[in-house]
Amino acid sequence: MILSMSGVVLLGIIVFLFFRKDGLKASHAMVSALFGFYLAGTAIAPSITAGGASLAGLIGGIKF
Repeated sequence: MILSMSGVVLLGIIVFLFFRKDGLKASHAMVSALFGFYLAGTAIAPSITAGGASLAGLIGGIKF
């Protein structure tokens, strides 16, 4: 749960920065958000979640 909330916050910040700096239109952000919500209801959603968790574990395992 914490990982998914952190991911949502991080992606929200990235979308906000694109909106402010790179000219992302509000309609594009809304379409992207709707696509994400509809994609979450499909059969591929568990695979995407597992891939995200795997990527987060890989990044979390990097030692500096």
